[in-house]
Amino acid sequence: MNLLHVDSSILGPASVSRQLSAAIVAAERAAFPGLEVARLDLATDPIGHLTGAHVALWQGGIAESGALAEDAAGGDAALDAFLAADIVVIGAPMYNFGIPSQLKAWIDRLAVAGRTFRFTEHGPQGLAGGKRIIVASSRGGIYTGASALAPFDHQEHYLRAIFNLFGITDVRFVRAEGLATGEEPRRRALAAAYAEIA
Repeated sequence: MNLLHVDSSILGPASVSRQLSAAIVAAERAAFPGLEVARLDLATDPIGHLTGAHVALWQGGIAESGALAEDAAGGDAALDAFLAADIVVIGAPMYNFGIPSQLKAWIDRLAVAGRTFRFTEHGPQGLAGGKRIIVASSRGGIYTGASALAPFDHQEHYLRAIFNLFGITDVRFVRAEGLATGEEPRRRALAAAYAEIA
């Protein structure tokens, strides 16, 4: 089995999503001896944001510069690594009610018609099903349940929707929220997240 471990937080070792994603990967290694793990750190090795030139290449165009060709090859490699994975673990903090731009840039390179989904007369059809996605979600406020902030959750809702578009229905979230609301809520949130991983 293959696992792809993706982190996107810009906070380095202080990042809660990184700590949780590492714990999830360790648990998956314990559950599946011989698991092959590939690593992608989008903060230290970012993928360039999608441009019209990339879309033109997907439609059969030719790279007009070496830099574009190199960038496109990096995007293709990211897509190949995603398609090869049986399990994808993603460290996804909430930034300004959404996901980090680095993570969005990676997802934009995955959302390629004909590779991860296709359009049909009945709507889009996913082509990358059969995977398990586990998202280590961290956020300073509380966005679940009856929280007044629930309508502002454009992090987890977006991730579930985009992976569903790809045909992936097994999308799980290990969540630590309320991290900025005080020491005791932070401690409880982290304890609950690690207990869920265990």
